[in-house]
Amino acid sequence: MVTVKGVDPKMIANNLEPFEPTHPGELLKEEIEYRGISQKELSRKTGIPYTALNEVLNGKRSITTEYALLIEAALGIESDFWLKMQMDYDLQVAKRNKTFAQKLANIRKIAAAL
Repeated sequence: MVTVKGVDPKMIANNLEPFEPTHPGELLKEEIEYRGISQKELSRKTGIPYTALNEVLNGKRSITTEYALLIEAALGIESDFWLKMQMDYDLQVAKRNKTFAQKLANIRKIAAAL
């Protein structure tokens, strides 16, 4: 996290989070549309079942390590890109989960007392 004396860290551009996290499947969907590749064609090329690929593209399923490697082989976009984007998305979603945030706060209180 970037810090600047006298400035709220949440107000520094490098520390801002998007209003809505972007699922990597959304970007993948835009990429294949731009390239003129159908979901069925990408499914055939990668061996990812069509229904699973459709769920990824619609943000209902995560891009796994295997899927990222298959997508890299088919499109030439590095698997690390997809995996980092998935991790960032998952972290943002988890941090915004109020129930989970309360659980973390409780654990931190217990850990601080030890």
